[in-house]
Amino acid sequence: MLPLTTRWLFSVRPVRRFSLTGCYRYKFSTSLTARAAAAEIPNTLGTLSTSSTPSTPNPFQGIRLRDYQEECIQSVLNSLKNGHKRLGISLATGSGKTVIFTQLIDRIKNGSNEASQTLILAHRRELVEQAARHCTSAYPHKTVEIEMGNIRASGTADITIASIQSINSSDRINKFDPKRFKLVLVDEAHHIVAPGYLRTLEHFGLDRKRDDSPALVGVSATLSRTDGLRLGAAIDEIVYHKDYVDMIGDKWLSDVVFTTVESTADVSNVGTSSNGDFQTRELSKVVNTKQVNEITVRSWLAKASERKSTLVFCVDLSHIDGLTKTFRQFGIDARFVTGDTPKVERGKILDAFRRQEFPVLVNCGVFTEGTDIPNIDCVVLARPTRSRNLLIQMIGRGMRLHPDKTDCHIIDMVSSLSIGIVTTPTLFGLDPSELVEKATVSDLERLKSSRETKDVEISRNIHFVKYDSVFDLIADTSGERHIRAISHHAWVQVGQDKWVLCGPSGTFIRLEKVKAQGNEGGEFVASEIRALPEGVSKSRFAKPRRLLTTSTFADAVHGCDKYASEHYPHILIWRHQSWRNGPPTDGQLNFLNKLRGEDDKLTAHDITKGKAADMITKIRHGARGRFAALDADRRRKEKRESLGREKERTMQIRELVSVGPLSA
Repeated sequence: MLPLTTRWLFSVRPVRRFSLTGCYRYKFSTSLTARAAAAEIPNTLGTLSTSSTPSTPNPFQGIRLRDYQEECIQSVLNSLKNGHKRLGISLATGSGKTVIFTQLIDRIKNGSNEASQTLILAHRRELVEQAARHCTSAYPHKTVEIEMGNIRASGTADITIASIQSINSSDRINKFDPKRFKLVLVDEAHHIVAPGYLRTLEHFGLDRKRDDSPALVGVSATLSRTDGLRLGAAIDEIVYHKDYVDMIGDKWLSDVVFTTVESTADVSNVGTSSNGDFQTRELSKVVNTKQVNEITVRSWLAKASERKSTLVFCVDLSHIDGLTKTFRQFGIDARFVTGDTPKVERGKILDAFRRQEFPVLVNCGVFTEGTDIPNIDCVVLARPTRSRNLLIQMIGRGMRLHPDKTDCHIIDMVSSLSIGIVTTPTLFGLDPSELVEKATVSDLERLKSSRETKDVEISRNIHFVKYDSVFDLIADTSGERHIRAISHHAWVQVGQDKWVLCGPSGTFIRLEKVKAQGNEGGEFVASEIRALPEGVSKSRFAKPRRLLTTSTFADAVHGCDKYASEHYPHILIWRHQSWRNGPPTDGQLNFLNKLRGEDDKLTAHDITKGKAADMITKIRHGARGRFAALDADRRRKEKRESLGREKERTMQIRELVSVGPLSA
């Protein structure tokens, strides 16, 4: 949607016109001239010059493109010239993809004398209407029609903008003759491999590369997928990519500062949806609590109360209700918009928000794509996500330039469990649990660089930490982070996918992940291993007794905890016992110092009794063997470093977009 100053520049008015096809043709009235509004057009669309005359035949004579916009267009034209047909463009939110769209319509020439029409596809009403306004302004001499809902296009217009749902409804697509189209443009093209899009592409001969098909150009700020569907099924190559970090550095987008706040929400038991993100209903129950909502509001008050226009992203309607009420309880005028908000009411709320009449606007998923509210100077991510795409879409709402702001403050409410979470630091290759305080893009880049200089090696599937000694390994407690977010018992990780909970007299429970036949992901098996009295057997332990087998880690941990609480003394297994914070025993220190050497011995001031107990458990249950295996892996990797050292050392960011061919 256009900013307030230009919102009425191209007002949409459907006009009933009788025709043999019985379609409605959209007419657009201009209440302001392009010359009068030139200075008001936002920076995202390039610069409009007022020196052109009304009689200029070229609609783009007065537009001065940004350097990267012209580079992008040339990349598309060169790729088409080389025979490619299905192209992708990756551009950050706020980069002005609409002006690139409209430029391509004129600059991509007809494949034949017959092919001259253009089709623009989008999946949301706002995107359809936005494209219609811009096309009508850019091409006043071309016919522009919409295919959406009850509005039906004729199929013969110079430019047709269609919602993907409507064009696939009934037989509406049949009126579009593929031979008459030179170009198909797809907005928010990360959706392009959804069934509706694929059916439409097949109709136009774009389901595979064909010499006689129209050109296909898809544009998105997040040109990647998380659900396993390959974009290569619809796009052959990405011809241009400009990241939001580059655009911030070049001052085409607003400066951004990031703050992460640990919200205490525990998502360890939240299931996964079909698209790989958290299940909405389960996530809402965890996030939408009085405690978490108060932490969110208090964080905003402490870090961003001076901000004029804050956009808050929630999980669902219930979360919107809970968080909006919490803001109001703290005296903040917070209002909300949902997908069910009537269009007129939504427009009034957005207009008031643009005029900065209230400071906080709460929503869930309404403004992740195709929304232009450049005055947003703060974004609160009140919902955790596993999707880097969604994260970028959300923070992108605050990156547009606006004269009333110097930067946008992103407040990321990070869940207490980092496993599987994508946070703002992960966009820079940092650990998702990294907490930052008003960090700029430059700060995070420097932090990433400093992390990469440490002895951390990363392969595609395994995270290797370089331990210089067995003691470094047993002192590392990062392996307990996941299980201790689920359990209050003193579990210790003793190997890859293997954990131990110690009971009385040397007895312990062992939980491990094993591969199961017919189950690609494996299953979790828990066993109790009882210590035997001396002299009873040559073995120190009885044969393991299986306690349970489950398909999920959380169920396995909860089952083991229930068994342990019923059979083991609470004082031994409870992680929060006061004795664990006391000084270590002499026996513990002597045992551990055998690994330290004469010049680096531990004292009672260096470690607690609980920490010492955990470290000894690791040693007794395989730390030495694990260290040897890791050390061997490290040596093998060092031998291969000439072939891929940089690739292994660079933090792999999930869903990374790069220029080049895509695999199907």
